[in-house]
Amino acid sequence: MLMLHPFLISQLVWEKVAPQLADTGRYEVFAPTMAGHHGGPRSGTWFLSSAVLADHIERQLDQLGWDTAHIVGNSLGGWVAFELERRGRARTVTGIAPAGGWHRWSPTKFEVIAKFVGGMPVWVLAHLLGPRLLRLPLSRKIGTLPISGSPDGISEDELLQVVDDLKHCPAYFQLLLKSLLMPGLMELAETDVPTHLVLCEKDRVVPPEKFSGHFINHLPPANKVTTLAGVGHIPMFEAPALVTEVIAGFLDEHIPPIRALDQPTA
Repeated sequence: MLMLHPFLISQLVWEKVAPQLADTGRYEVFAPTMAGHHGGPRSGTWFLSSAVLADHIERQLDQLGWDTAHIVGNSLGGWVAFELERRGRARTVTGIAPAGGWHRWSPTKFEVIAKFVGGMPVWVLAHLLGPRLLRLPLSRKIGTLPISGSPDGISEDELLQVVDDLKHCPAYFQLLLKSLLMPGLMELAETDVPTHLVLCEKDRVVPPEKFSGHFINHLPPANKVTTLAGVGHIPMFEAPALVTEVIAGFLDEHIPPIRALDQPTA
């Protein structure tokens, strides 16, 4: 199973969910940090795109010897998951609040970009103050708006790690600039593997009432849609057990059960 994180944050978003899935004994789990993000490889380009990120992930899959994988992606990771599906690298796709649900000139795309541009002062303060940023008045409330359904949906330690990721993320500018001209996910109708669209009720980055239509209208009708109540854009922080259950439950529908070994005869 390949697990891809959202924009600006590293693989730390999977630190609870990935072990829970691995502990089932049914999956090998790989949760890399994508190019241009804190702890990931250098992007090798001035401008990042979903295609460039997918190129890096494909090379890592090749190194692992994985031709295909069950791919789970949140936000930007969901966008890259669909890009990898187009390249024939997916067995299934689970997109949790995926980005890319727009056309090249859709107002919704520019709305999302504007939200990240509006967050630039937070990025600047993260560079200047580091963890001291969280001592500022209302910092937790403001900082958790794009992450969780409530300010208490993420722990203090996790929020500190998010600030550190943000401080060390050159992808902030590389991807935002490229996204101004990039189309979104235009070939969803050609998706030919089982796909699960997971929406988050309190998502403030890509609210489902505005951004789910592109996926629902273009994905083949046989694919599954689930809405998680009460959670924000990155639900793995506030509801890891629920996210694990949703991922595993979908895969159980599409993976044959492991047959028990025959007992030797006496």
